[in-house]
Amino acid sequence: MAFVHGPLPQRLKIAHGFGAVAFGVKDSGFSFFLLIFYNQVLGMDAGLVSLALACALLVDAVVDPILGNLSDRTYSRWGRRLPWLYAAALPLALAWAVLWNPAVDGTPGFGELLAIAIVVRLLLSACEVPSVSLLPEITADYDERTTLFRYRYLFGWLGGLLMMALAYTVFMRGPDGLLDAGGYSPFGICGAILIFVSVVGSAIGQHRLVAHVPADRPPPFSIRQAFSEIREAFSERAFLIFAVGALAAYVSQGMTFSITNYVNLFVWQFNQLALTVYPAILFLSVVLMFFVVGPLHRRLGKPRSAAWSSIAAVIFMLIPYLLFLAGFWPAAGSTASTVGYYAFLLVANTSGIVTMISGSSMIAEIVEAFQERTGRRAEGSFYSGNWFVQKCATGVGIFLTGQIVAVSGLPTDAAQGSVRDEVLTRMILLYGGASVVLAILAAYWLARFPITREEHEARVRAMDLAARGDIDGGTTGP
Repeated sequence: MAFVHGPLPQRLKIAHGFGAVAFGVKDSGFSFFLLIFYNQVLGMDAGLVSLALACALLVDAVVDPILGNLSDRTYSRWGRRLPWLYAAALPLALAWAVLWNPAVDGTPGFGELLAIAIVVRLLLSACEVPSVSLLPEITADYDERTTLFRYRYLFGWLGGLLMMALAYTVFMRGPDGLLDAGGYSPFGICGAILIFVSVVGSAIGQHRLVAHVPADRPPPFSIRQAFSEIREAFSERAFLIFAVGALAAYVSQGMTFSITNYVNLFVWQFNQLALTVYPAILFLSVVLMFFVVGPLHRRLGKPRSAAWSSIAAVIFMLIPYLLFLAGFWPAAGSTASTVGYYAFLLVANTSGIVTMISGSSMIAEIVEAFQERTGRRAEGSFYSGNWFVQKCATGVGIFLTGQIVAVSGLPTDAAQGSVRDEVLTRMILLYGGASVVLAILAAYWLARFPITREEHEARVRAMDLAARGDIDGGTTGP
């Protein structure tokens, strides 16, 4: 039975969504700044940096299902999820600060970056998996689940964009911009504070609602039983279909995020003002998503919304690059070029977020389908499975960016405006070609997600009746 029936209180939506700020801070740092920091600022080879980050993601992805299973099995007076949030918040914040303050002189080694990246990602999972697993427990309503994900994505993007704005306007605003080594230390410390406040604040905000002893005491944890349950959950047909589509979408997202600063600096030649405006454009796309995704889900359903948005995102993303290569785009660095690119980016990013939020919300419906088949709820297993897919895919996306940068021939000491045209052309063609293939794969599989609104609502009604001992709709008894 869900914690809340009917409309969700506004304060609950805000408290739940606020926990995603930590994920947004992490995502912004890893996706936009970490590669260029360790490559262009600290001098590590781009291929080695992307390989270390990809390996850290893969390790984390393997551990995630275990964390999800442990979260499902946690039995305490504070419920199944809150103990994880309270315990992991401070270690995560400290590890995040260390990531941006490497304790080595000169260029860090592959092992140093790999070790701290693994620690950060594991601790983030210990917060994020239990946090998002609360969502299907809070409400079973098809549309209210979308609402909670809208708030999660809103706050997640706010956290990431806040750190991006601070990077461009406070921490790295000197003449060297993103290449200023001195700006990354306070950037990391500020992010650590925000992560801690987000995780603990969200837990406190939801404490009264979810902090109670679970209805059923799970059996003791064992590795064999955990993997058996994980394998059973991951064999759910709806989850497998979702996972294939999400894999392509997440690879594309990881590649796009990690290549952003490269194309902004070297292709579009943004000045400091343009870089400062960039987070505002992304924020505007999140606001548009907030008002677009609900009507889309009501009209098209979640699977078709995800598929069509995936195609729209890649079309609007590619148009400026194709015009640039064809010689029909204004001069890079000009006001016309920047404004034109931001107009296409606004639509492309809005569409991309709709794809992600639609897919994430679809997972909640898998929980009841699995419960109907097995009699067991496994929110943690399914959402850790989503993180498994996302992290593997994001690692591949970051790895692809590293290889694209390396194959394109971009030097480690590249200066804005001095990169040869053939280098930029190779970078754009490799990036654009990979994006098209991934968008088509994501759209094809997400559109085939088998659980409709009508099927979900009928299943929830039947399960509610069964929980009351009234499977046939009448009152059982003598």
